[in-house]
Amino acid sequence: MATTLSNVDPSLRRGWHALCRLNDVTAVPTSFRLLDEQWVAWRSPGGEVRVFDDACPHRRAPLSLGACEGEGLRCGYHGWLFDEFGNCVEIPALGPDATLPPKARLRAPSQVSLSHGMVFIAVEEPLTPPPTLSVDGDPSYMIGDLPVITTRASAALLADNFLDVAHFPFVHAGTFGADEVREVPQYSVTRDEFGFSATYEHEFANREDPGVEAGLRPLLQRRRLTYRYSAPFHLELAIEFLDAGGVNVIGFFLTPEDASTVRIYSTLWRNDLDGSTERMRDAIAFEVAVVEEDLRIQSRYERLEMPLDVSCEVHTRADRTTLELRRVLADFVEKANAEDGRAGEI
Repeated sequence: MATTLSNVDPSLRRGWHALCRLNDVTAVPTSFRLLDEQWVAWRSPGGEVRVFDDACPHRRAPLSLGACEGEGLRCGYHGWLFDEFGNCVEIPALGPDATLPPKARLRAPSQVSLSHGMVFIAVEEPLTPPPTLSVDGDPSYMIGDLPVITTRASAALLADNFLDVAHFPFVHAGTFGADEVREVPQYSVTRDEFGFSATYEHEFANREDPGVEAGLRPLLQRRRLTYRYSAPFHLELAIEFLDAGGVNVIGFFLTPEDASTVRIYSTLWRNDLDGSTERMRDAIAFEVAVVEEDLRIQSRYERLEMPLDVSCEVHTRADRTTLELRRVLADFVEKANAEDGRAGEI
């Protein structure tokens, strides 16, 4: 019985994953790696996003080396033309009246969903609804995308790190960590089937607040963190600045490329920047610095997998969110395995 979750565990094919940002999909076919497979995405003249396996069924040539043609895509190797549904509609070498092989079609993911500026796919029938984000579409928020980060890491352990509240004063001393406050107070977690939410308040060093430099507020301030998690790797954190005012919502979407590599997509929604693009640039740079602090540890793990048997690690009351993460993922894996005929695996 498996007791760990890797980046390429078969159960993850039953989850929603961030393939790319919506603005990454253009009229030029582009390849993206997910779960050790390549997927090609393009935008049709009508604006529809198309996603298929990035391999022509003829000789497995990457379709991302081809070109869009009408609503479809033409392979750059032998010119096979596929329509918007993945059906082959032309094989030039056989002439215009040829009978086309029935297997000459592209493999598509089970579902595609566009939400909060991202393209999500579920390779196989998903166990959860498509991902959502609480402030998506709210005009009072400015939106800023962090650069995409590709790193050696475990997607599950990166999710664990994002949800962890006990590492702040140690890992993030250079950004928001306040060494004066180390104890984690009691907080609760509310579970649903394959996700949960949690709210936590603490003191932190608010180095972003202009009021600190102006002498209006102290550096050490209070904030309320509300985490929302949906299996397998869709995370949201709403940060309410209780002294300075305003809300910062961080979307954190993890894409397991292969056994040892993860793409990190992160976006900020801010309602406290007064429309300033300069302050948004500073906020993005600050969050990049936070992620880099995390990756100094996360990228150095020797074993890139998460234990799902909670008895394999030592947990404390400060670990409520990360312990629940393991329980949710264990339930997710168990259900996926049962439905896919891998009963007994976890």
